[in-house]
Amino acid sequence: MGSFGTNISSTTSFTLTGFPEMEGLQPWLAALLLLLYAISILGNILILFIIKEEQSLHQPMYYFLSLLSVNDLGVSFSTLPTVLAALCFHAPKTAFDACLTQMFFIHFFSWTESGILLAMSFDRYVAIRNPLSYSSVLTDIRVAHMSVSITIRSFCMVFPLPFLLKRLPFCKANVLTHSYCLHPDLIRLPCGDTTINSMYGLFIVISAFGVDSVLILLSYVLILRSVLATASQKERLKTLNTCVSHICAVLIFYLPMVSVSMVHRFGKCAPEYVHKFMSLIYLFVPPMLNPIIYSIKTKEIRKRLYKMFLKPKL
Repeated sequence: MGSFGTNISSTTSFTLTGFPEMEGLQPWLAALLLLLYAISILGNILILFIIKEEQSLHQPMYYFLSLLSVNDLGVSFSTLPTVLAALCFHAPKTAFDACLTQMFFIHFFSWTESGILLAMSFDRYVAIRNPLSYSSVLTDIRVAHMSVSITIRSFCMVFPLPFLLKRLPFCKANVLTHSYCLHPDLIRLPCGDTTINSMYGLFIVISAFGVDSVLILLSYVLILRSVLATASQKERLKTLNTCVSHICAVLIFYLPMVSVSMVHRFGKCAPEYVHKFMSLIYLFVPPMLNPIIYSIKTKEIRKRLYKMFLKPKL
């Protein structure tokens, strides 16, 4: 127990880094990130407002979209404080416990997003495979239960991470490579054996992202089989069009994540700023693009936006 206490007190803070190798461009990079934050936060708030106000959107597909928007806001607000501090106010220091808390929420919202995308794929499968029983299968209570289950799963998976890190001694220079705290970045710093941390991290990646991505792929195989059984080509295209937004959301979430993983494992010789940019894309792009994609592809949301911003006031 004494050793555990010493490990905690031996590290009081971490130093976050932005892009020191691109110092001349840092003001422009900060401005770009602030723009991405603004688009993401305003876009997702707008989606939530429209779904709340538009009675025709009170159905399972849009309940899951609301959950996705809330989650994307969580991702944005998780990284915002330290990104602002490091890049805009040149205050890169962050407290040890604050860093672990930020790490928890960043990974919690990432795992939750994967679960939400899986639930949305199930929603599309039920809507296409059994349209007549759609409302009886995906009742409000069932949607609520699925949402709570996704949240609990993410919490249970991520909850051990801060405690597994706290048990380790940090005796190296505590400089992180990003302007926010991530688990793969933090486990490079302890002097002790991080095998358990690495193995547990790999386990939850496989059991969450791995399983979710396989089930999403399976749901689309079943959807495609149902669509191909439809006689009319026009009906096929119309049915597949209802899945386009979700497919785009899946791609912009999983492709950057896979790219980050590939660069981390096989791009050891790549410049450090490549790793940083890939991480930025993974955390910043999905929350920004999701509301844009659903606004463009969803007729009801598009009509409401037109009424709010383009329709002339009498």
